[in-house]
Amino acid sequence: MRYAFRLAELLGHTPDRRKRPGTIKSIVEHTGLDRHQVASLLKNEAKYIPLDALSRLCDYLIDQGYATADQLPGALFAVNAENFWELLARRGDIEIVVGVRQSETEGSPESAAVIASDSVLVGELLNGVSTLGGAAKHHASADGDEGKPVEVPMPDRLQQTLVWSPGKASLEDARARASEVFEGFTDAQGDRGMVCIGSVKSNPVVELVFSEAFGCSPFVTEDDVDDVSARSCPFFLRYRDTDPKPDGASAGTRLSKNEDAPEPGFYYEKDDGTWAYAGGKDQDTALVFYLFREALGRLDMVLSGFSGRATRLLAKTLAIRGEEFWPPVYDEGGIQIGAYLVKYDNADSKPSPDDLLYNPGGAAEIMPLPRAAIAKRIARR
Repeated sequence: MRYAFRLAELLGHTPDRRKRPGTIKSIVEHTGLDRHQVASLLKNEAKYIPLDALSRLCDYLIDQGYATADQLPGALFAVNAENFWELLARRGDIEIVVGVRQSETEGSPESAAVIASDSVLVGELLNGVSTLGGAAKHHASADGDEGKPVEVPMPDRLQQTLVWSPGKASLEDARARASEVFEGFTDAQGDRGMVCIGSVKSNPVVELVFSEAFGCSPFVTEDDVDDVSARSCPFFLRYRDTDPKPDGASAGTRLSKNEDAPEPGFYYEKDDGTWAYAGGKDQDTALVFYLFREALGRLDMVLSGFSGRATRLLAKTLAIRGEEFWPPVYDEGGIQIGAYLVKYDNADSKPSPDDLLYNPGGAAEIMPLPRAAIAKRIARR
C-alpha cells in the first residue's frame, strides 16, 4: 500500500507560482522548519518526515484553522491508487465534462445535443468507477468469519458538466465556457478529478488540460514552429480536412512549418525524438491521458476517440482491459502521467451487430507513449 502526504491539499496550495499566497514562508515562520523541507513536503517528494516535524505541522494546521486536533495526523495521509479504476474511484469529487453541439437551425440551448458515442463512453466511465471495472465484487475481507466485503472506494460526488463544442457555438463562447469550467475545477480545493470526454474537436476543455500539463499557451497553434521538436505536447491530433479546426497546441494540420502531417489522426514523439503516425491503413485511434498530482489529490483525465466509432470502441476497451492503462508511463516528483494510444482496425467499416456480439474493443492494440517524450516536456516547465 502506497501513501501520499497531502499537506498541499489541506492548505489549498497550488503549484502555480502566480497563485501562491506565501504558503512556504508562513509555515517556516510558524514551525521553524527548513524552507527546503517544507517545499519538499508540499510537493509530496520527501522520503520521510521526522515525528517532531510532523507535530509542528499539525500545530500549524490547527492554529490556522485548516484541521482539528481529532483529524490529525490522519488527514495528512492518503492511500494512493494501485490501478486505473481505483485512481478515479479514490477521488472525493469527479466532474465529467462533455461537449454539446447546438442545432444549426435553432439558437436555443434546448436544441443542444450530446453525440451518442460520447454518451456511451460516459456510461462506461460511470460503471467502471462504481464497480472498479468489475473488480469490486472480488474485494472480500481477509479477516473475520463473516466474510463481509471490504469497503470499496467511491467518490462522494459525481457531476456532469456541459461545454460548447467548437464549430456550433462561436469560438469565443466555446472557449469562454471551457475556461470557466476549467478554472472552477483548478481553483477548487480537496481531492478531486476532472474527466474530459472527447477530443479538442468537440471539447475545448481538453486543450486546457494539455496546455496546463505541458506548459503551453491554450488555443494558440503550433503548426508554425520551426521544428517539430519545439512542439509543447508529445502527441498531436491532425484534423480531417472537413473538421472544424480551432487553433490549439495539441491539434492542427501540420507538425511544423517544414513538416507535413499528411494523414488525419494522432501523431506522437518517439524515444529518438522523431515523430510517427499512430494510424495505418483502415485503422482508427483513441487517446487515454491522465495526470495525477499526488500532493493535491487532483486528477486530470482525457478520454478521446478520433472518430465516433473509436470513441464507442474505447468504451468497450476500458470495460474489459482497463488494467492495461496502468501503471503510469511517468511517475516522478509526485506527478503521475498515463498516456496511451489505442488502435482499432477496420476504421472504415459501418457499425454492425458484430460490434455488440464480439466486443471488438478487446482486440485493440494499446500502446503506451514513450516516457522520454513526456519527461522532456515536464522538465521544460
